[in-house]
Amino acid sequence: MSVTPLFSAARNAMDRAYAPYSRFPVGAALKTETGAIHAGCNIENASFPEGWCAETSALSHLVMAGGGKVKEIAVVAEKMPRIMPCGGCRQRLSEFVADDAVLHLCDLDGVVETVPFSAVFPLGFTFEDGK
Repeated sequence: MSVTPLFSAARNAMDRAYAPYSRFPVGAALKTETGAIHAGCNIENASFPEGWCAETSALSHLVMAGGGKVKEIAVVAEKMPRIMPCGGCRQRLSEFVADDAVLHLCDLDGVVETVPFSAVFPLGFTFEDGK
């Protein structure tokens, strides 16, 4: 299984990040069960912390394209190898991931480590919790 296209999409998204305040560009890409890839970058604004994380931006593209179950996630940051999605993004991602989804932790050259998404977000809120 080659993750090169997924990593490339995340890296290209990172290059488009709008991060004038933190100067911490991040890119994320999601691959669905059908093989579609949706990428996003962090988008900051002066009303910090009201910006969007890269994962949130990628999820927006996924939803606008019709949705689907996410099988793979790649995240890359210019200044932090092996960056992990924040807690809020882990919850957002959990709404869309397949049971066997994996998270690729990247540096600027590619995937450094791959972990099951369930290992980084084992007890998230579910629809059933809100009833």
